[in-house]
Amino acid sequence: MSDDNNVSEEYKPISMWGYFGYEILFSIPVIGFIILLVFSFGGSANKNVKNFARSYFCLTIVIAIIALIFCIGGGIGGAAAAIFSGN
Repeated sequence: MSDDNNVSEEYKPISMWGYFGYEILFSIPVIGFIILLVFSFGGSANKNVKNFARSYFCLTIVIAIIALIFCIGGGIGGAAAAIFSGN
């Protein structure tokens, strides 16, 4: 059985509720994104929190790129449909 008291604050594990709370915190539209950036770039002494924030930040970037591709693709598709429809 492991004893969390012997682990330094830098490597202390995050509980399941901790991960859940951080996800909710990072999901707040503007403030959550700012906090996500702060935690990602060193705002936390705990490496587990920092790595979780970095992974969430990468997920946010991937989702933004996919959304951008769909928006650009939809705009191009709509313009092409208008050109080829003859209207």
